[in-house]
Amino acid sequence: MNASDPVSVVITTYNRSDALLAVLDGLSRQSDRHFEVIVADDGSREEHVRPIVESANAKALKLVHVWHPDVGFTAACIRNRGVALASSPYIIFLDGDCVPERDFIAQHKALAQTGLFVNGSRVLLSPKLTQRVLAGSEQICGRSWLFWLGQRVLGHASKLTHLLRLPDLPRRIERAFSWKGIRSCNMGVWKADFERVDGFDESFSGWGHEDADFVLRLHHSGVLRKNGFCATEVFHLWHQEANRNKASQNAQRVKERVKNGLIRSTLGYSQARLNDNARISRL
Repeated sequence: MNASDPVSVVITTYNRSDALLAVLDGLSRQSDRHFEVIVADDGSREEHVRPIVESANAKALKLVHVWHPDVGFTAACIRNRGVALASSPYIIFLDGDCVPERDFIAQHKALAQTGLFVNGSRVLLSPKLTQRVLAGSEQICGRSWLFWLGQRVLGHASKLTHLLRLPDLPRRIERAFSWKGIRSCNMGVWKADFERVDGFDESFSGWGHEDADFVLRLHHSGVLRKNGFCATEVFHLWHQEANRNKASQNAQRVKERVKNGLIRSTLGYSQARLNDNARISRL
């Protein structure tokens, strides 16, 4: 992919406007400016929607905000909605609590390759460092290795791999399906491949493993995983874990699909959506 080629960044969010504003700030600092932003909002309350649509960065990024009513954790559905509004042939998924480094877009483009999707990773930040970022008293994009070494020593960052930039070597490609490290919070995929598997499966309810199912079906369709370590890491802002009472049930469904070779969603991207109260704002 050329640096001038456009990509679409689809960001999921829910009732965390302070974190999303930090993510948008990171996107506003990108070295590569050839991208659009779609915020896929899983039913945030109005007090969390308003700061986003009114923010200066949202307008500077020419952001599109798509919202649907809150009916529980429906990440698969809102991601599909976001992709439906994307105008570029390549989609980068990002979560609304994952702040990108300045070369995030450029690195994803450098790793993009036909027949592959890019699975990125994240650096976990501590509650204390997260609070400083959310308060606007600490900027984490573009900081030196010395700053991050200090944060690592103090226990505020889980690793330092984001400081390295390793070349695009064949060893990045995984030819067998693996659950380990699947991150839809940082993932790049061709829109044509997304459509081939009919996107995320919206029949998965509650938190967990809808991203593993998506990756598995990509694998069944012949699209392999390329790891974006030491290239596309994002800074994950701390938060309490979501309710995971459906995780084991969802995991079992994925295990069954490992055996049956399913490619297309049972309830996916291409379904008709009539009178469902979605709201779209173009800034």
